Amino acid sequence: MPEQEYVWLPRESILSFEEIDRLTGIFAGLGVDKIRLTGGEPLLRRDLPTLVALLRLRPELRDIALTTNGILLGRYATELRAAGLRRVTVSLDTLRPERMLEFARSPRHADILEGIAAARSAGFDVKLNVVVIRGYNDDELSDLMDFGRHAGAEVRFIEYMDVGGATDWSMGQVVSRREILETLARRYGPIEPRANPDAAPAERFSFSDGTVFGVIASTTAPFCRSCDRARLTADGTWLLCLYGETGLDLREALRAGRSDAEIARRIAAAWAARTDRGAEVRAAASERGALYQLESLRADPHREMHTRGG
Repeated sequence: MPEQEYVWLPRESILSFEEIDRLTGIFAGLGVDKIRLTGGEPLLRRDLPTLVALLRLRPELRDIALTTNGILLGRYATELRAAGLRRVTVSLDTLRPERMLEFARSPRHADILEGIAAARSAGFDVKLNVVVIRGYNDDELSDLMDFGRHAGAEVRFIEYMDVGGATDWSMGQVVSRREILETLARRYGPIEPRANPDAAPAERFSFSDGTVFGVIASTTAPFCRSCDRARLTADGTWLLCLYGETGLDLREALRAGRSDAEIARRIAAAWAARTDRGAEVRAAASERGALYQLESLRADPHREMHTRGG
């Protein structure tokens, strides 16, 4: 939570579950077979298990996953599992409650740990996302790895990204993939790369004992050319890139009575014409600071990370 206060979307701006399901069907007809519910924080959406159950009725989808900050996961893990969810990713950047209070302005660190335990107990495949920030949690890599091992969860270390801007990001705060691997190798010994069967952003590695972990190096080693992901915001803006300046307004198309076929044509045309290489462009910048200043973020909230599934 980089700022003290945020402007919340009015309820009528947010897609209904039926609208989300309809768009999912349109995307599935174009070949999409994996859906991730993310945010912001998706468990703030009332009756989320109902949406999961609705999406599970679509045989075209081979995978539905959830990314959450974990605070409410303990409350909903059993319901989500019963609704058909199988995979959960929990953001856990530190094992020290005082650091979370300082950085994320949340005193609910214990709730996250309880949520991870509840997810494992409910039978979920659990991953832990760790955004590594120099001077904040870069001294906890081994502790977080050991926690993941003990919890039965695969850890994924993520380079600190400059999407948005309200966090006062700087390149000096980025701990690179190379540094992450060197730090882990000093503690655990040789690290071997593992085959990555699809275009997932995480490169996977293993230790000699078979423990598997991932690294997402989108800041220092962008994977734009193999990226096959897009994002639909809560209010129906379809973004083709995490760094994308603009998106396609699908809510307007739905509520204006456009047919599924017409919406599908719009989506297909936008995807075929896309030139987004946001992370590559940022990596090539001679001077790299925060992507946006606070004033421009407040003028267009879609630019901030938490509004676009980051």
